[in-house]
Amino acid sequence: MDKDKLLDLLEKREYKELKEELGNLYPVDIAEILEDVDEKQMLLIFRLLGKEEAAETFTYMNSDMREILIGALTDSELKEVMDEMYLDDTVDVIEEMPANVVDRLLMMTDEDTRKQINSLLKYPEDSAGSVMNVEYIALRPDMTVADAILKIRQVGINKETIYTCYVTEKRKLIGVVDIKDLLTSSESRMMEEIMDTNILYAHTTDDQETVASTIRKYGLVAIPIVDRELCMVGIVTVDDAMEVLKEEATEDISIMAGVTPNEDTYFGTSTFQHAKNRSVWLLFLMLSATFSGMVLDHFSPVIVAMPVLNTFVPMLTGTGGNCGSQSSTLIIRGLTVGEVQFRDIFKVIFKELRVALLVGLFLAVVNGIRVVLMYQGKTDNPVLLAFTLGLTLMCTVAMAKLIGCILPLAAKKIGLDPAIMAAPLITTLVDTGTTLVYFTIATHIFHLAV
Repeated sequence: MDKDKLLDLLEKREYKELKEELGNLYPVDIAEILEDVDEKQMLLIFRLLGKEEAAETFTYMNSDMREILIGALTDSELKEVMDEMYLDDTVDVIEEMPANVVDRLLMMTDEDTRKQINSLLKYPEDSAGSVMNVEYIALRPDMTVADAILKIRQVGINKETIYTCYVTEKRKLIGVVDIKDLLTSSESRMMEEIMDTNILYAHTTDDQETVASTIRKYGLVAIPIVDRELCMVGIVTVDDAMEVLKEEATEDISIMAGVTPNEDTYFGTSTFQHAKNRSVWLLFLMLSATFSGMVLDHFSPVIVAMPVLNTFVPMLTGTGGNCGSQSSTLIIRGLTVGEVQFRDIFKVIFKELRVALLVGLFLAVVNGIRVVLMYQGKTDNPVLLAFTLGLTLMCTVAMAKLIGCILPLAAKKIGLDPAIMAAPLITTLVDTGTTLVYFTIATHIFHLAV
């Protein structure tokens, strides 16, 4: 169903048919439609949704839409939405809301839920504890399969997932049981007989990206989260992991582009905030480029003696920056998905040097032919100029690829985000290095005085 048809039904006040049509849509699609309508239409459509559908749609909305709805809904309507939401989604909403809105949301929850929310809010930002859900199914080791299935029927409707259940003893995690094992085992068998004791788990203080990567690597539906005493306190599900990886990827892309990360959408961010997010890096990179200017100033006598050399500076620095960006992007991606570790640094350097040799030689030959053909008669010795540029290109490519692969690995080793060592910073470093190498080689080859 498209938005125009929905709005047409709304305008004609055919609410019964509109409600039926909304029931055929996924909540995520409804949330997208609500982004494109005005506040009055959004409220009317939202009130036509069923309780469960409304709660799920609410979790897919952006913070501005949620705040509008919270202000417009009555206490009873808001309580219905809050009661249907999973606890981790409730915490996500609360974290994004201003204090006065948070107070109203907490008033809509019971005392036990408020305690759980406050407990989750105390975990460090970006930790597994901050994104986990405390709504999981815990079984005892002395339970039979029949007992376990009965418990799932009784409480499963309110749990985040029933596909994986957790066997605990005095809150200590001792095993996991898949729903498949329960359904295919004899009803008289005990949990301790069928549970898997080889458990993958994470601690509440572990980084959320690490936990999400573990879920992706091992193809888990959920991973149990334990505290320092190995007592189970919650789970992180695959949908939460996907959201974490999306946020981390967005943050890395922003940093790699030289933009301060921002949680809001592109259109949801003000023009001033966009400018502020970009200006800091641009200022830093602009001031860093001063070093390239200092190198050019140092070699100004060489440029005066042989002006044609200055013609090739943009080509050389651009090529160097591109080569460095290629290497850094591949290494940052390798670090993110776990393909590359710091211990592989010498293997990476050896591979990048071999790549640099092939790429540099190819570029030097092609550019050499171009220079000889284009500058025949325009300079005294086009072959020597081509040789100078070719040698510079090979040195530049090697230098750029080494910087591009080493800096992200070094950043990861010292606990920084490897994405910081991406295109803008590497380009600035390579520009200075390329300019220095180029004029140093040209000075010696053409015997020019500095």
